[in-house]
Amino acid sequence: MAINKNHEFEDLDGIKCSVVEKNASPERLQFLKALLELNHYTVVVTGSPAPKAAPAPVPVSTPLAEGGEASTSPMNPTPAEPEVPPAPTTFTIGVTDLTFNATNAVFGRLLKTADGHIVTLAYWQQKELTSDDTVPYFDHG
Repeated sequence: MAINKNHEFEDLDGIKCSVVEKNASPERLQFLKALLELNHYTVVVTGSPAPKAAPAPVPVSTPLAEGGEASTSPMNPTPAEPEVPPAPTTFTIGVTDLTFNATNAVFGRLLKTADGHIVTLAYWQQKELTSDDTVPYFDHG
């Protein structure tokens, strides 16, 4: 168990892993998997569990009208069943190296891109398409 939320461990497909990111989209999964494998990490991916749905509301019965039927007036319509949208497909990404910590890897300048540049925070978060490692992260405006 992790001491804090920055360094989590989990069993992914029966393998003890250091969690890189939870609830990652398929596009994010492709990006991180390629980057981590390029840096010689063994990546393990599993589907994230679906979020827990709220319990269905209990239908409120209306008092019977004089004819013995339930009243369905415009003021008290029969509640329709709410449609549950399909859960988005998200993934949990982990690496088998238990010493890996994403924060330490980015700020410690331990990861490299395919063209040999050091991975910056903006590149890791996919805010920039290239990694400009000539200016430190703390000098960016």
